[in-house]
Amino acid sequence: MKTLKFLALPLLATALVMTGCASRKPANVIDATQNPNGAGTVNTQGLSEDAALNAQNLAGASSKGVTAENKAFLAKRVVHFDYDSSDLTAQDYQTLQAHAQFLMANANSRVALTGHTDERGTREYNMALGERRAKAVESFLVTTGVSANQLEAVSYGKEMPINSANNEGAWKENRRVEINYEAVPPLLK
Repeated sequence: MKTLKFLALPLLATALVMTGCASRKPANVIDATQNPNGAGTVNTQGLSEDAALNAQNLAGASSKGVTAENKAFLAKRVVHFDYDSSDLTAQDYQTLQAHAQFLMANANSRVALTGHTDERGTREYNMALGERRAKAVESFLVTTGVSANQLEAVSYGKEMPINSANNEGAWKENRRVEINYEAVPPLLK
């Protein structure tokens, strides 16, 4: 639900501008600009407290904690798992370490860690496995020094596959945790 509310204002503003319904900019339309250090500034005059926070988050992409070395790892937002496992693989440690460094440098960043499974097994089993996977990523990040307040672990089990085929390749893609920035994502440009 947070994601829908997070996206609704910019989509509405874009739709109004494109259809010509917004000939002048009212006080409650988000005005996001980039300043020289890469952080966004926002005019939130006339917005509710929640809408103002969401507008700040939209414009708040941060370059703090983004280095040339970890830029590629920060761009990767998915960690994959072996069948029936919630163990992190060695190849994912650099990705998670880059996200940990960014989160520690940006205390206002918030991340939803969404655990997913392949279609095999019962719904209940897969919900629990998805949660164990999300918690494994959360635990790694917290152990590395990220504040637990910046993280939310959620399981979708087998309910949201990214590949609906019924084969090993599809199942491998679906066994994952997605790292979704809900506030102040890394600025990778």
